[in-house]
Amino acid sequence: MAPGEFAANFDTTFLVDLRRGLPAAVAKARAFDASGEPGCVTPPAAAEFLVAAHRIGGVAMARTRELLGSLIWLEMDRESCEEAGRIGADLVSRGESIGAMDLLIAALSKRHGQRLVTRDQGFARVRGLAVETY
Repeated sequence: MAPGEFAANFDTTFLVDLRRGLPAAVAKARAFDASGEPGCVTPPAAAEFLVAAHRIGGVAMARTRELLGSLIWLEMDRESCEEAGRIGADLVSRGESIGAMDLLIAALSKRHGQRLVTRDQGFARVRGLAVETY
């Protein structure tokens, strides 16, 4: 997907909640399906999602692979790394931080011009990141 092409980027929290069948996540996913808006995932979010799936195994693993296979993967490039550096420096200058994986997820979302669908309130600290909760 080209940067700026509009779609929703799904954070790990949303993916896990969707796999678990959490009603709010399922309703949000149905709304995306009905709108025709594509869903995206970053490699760091996919990796986090797969960690839990590997630990659980069985049906959860199959559902995880199926869900990840249905999404557009946002590519990590040099500009994504630059964006991560800018976000990280901004947070440190304000005496705040987020985890490394969340930093990359936020950077990729911003780099590709996507809003991040999550219930993780920590992303609200990232200036200029469009966040959609459920």
